[in-house]
Amino acid sequence: MRKKMLFFFMLALPSLSLLAQPKLTVAVAANMQYTIQELITEFNKTNKTTIDVVLGASGKLTQQILNGAPFDIFISADAAFPQKLADNHFTLEAPKVYAQGLLVLWSIKPTIQPAKDLKLLVSPGIKSIAIANPKTAPYGSAAEAILKKYNLYSIVSSKLVTGESITQTSQFIATQNADIGFTAKSIVISNEMKGKGKWVELNTGDYPPIEQAAVLLKHAKQNNEAEAKKFYNFLYSVKAKTIYNKFGYIVK
Repeated sequence: MRKKMLFFFMLALPSLSLLAQPKLTVAVAANMQYTIQELITEFNKTNKTTIDVVLGASGKLTQQILNGAPFDIFISADAAFPQKLADNHFTLEAPKVYAQGLLVLWSIKPTIQPAKDLKLLVSPGIKSIAIANPKTAPYGSAAEAILKKYNLYSIVSSKLVTGESITQTSQFIATQNADIGFTAKSIVISNEMKGKGKWVELNTGDYPPIEQAAVLLKHAKQNNEAEAKKFYNFLYSVKAKTIYNKFGYIVK
């Protein structure tokens, strides 16, 4: 009987260890939807941590955090939203830039060839242009800026189809619910989207730099601060920078 009980206890040990595995919840800007999975996989080669990801537009995630959402780390598409959280005392330290994002113009339709000068956007053949919400999504703000620089915003504003995040915006383009649209380079070169349609990387001098920053949130103190710091620090490691490069980000 004793042997049977001991055997049962030994079988139960793996389950108990799984229950004890650290868990983090990370709010992640939508442009990082594919990149974050590779980052987590690489991190967990040496750290056994369950990391739940909540994707969304940076502005919406910021609002959720301000309203008390239990996130441990915020990985934003810009530096302004994390700074807003820091200014409102929701962070354990100041935000830091981890990479610079790049804006592209993308279309799945075979008859459309995206071009850097954006002139094709005014043509009658382009009836809908996908753009992320400029108020909540930094890539949408960058797209709005480039349209205004080329004096096209007022001309094409009636064609704009607005996504709540860059993920939804990319879905509009990928499903051809929009003829063409602005999205993140990290999305079009991902394994999931690679080879679909045509895209062109837009001149970085034509829109404000998309300086993407992350920040460690105060909720981590109540949850698992040590593990949260490990993953946060990993975001700035050499291994993480290699992954950012792979997904088309500029790393300094």
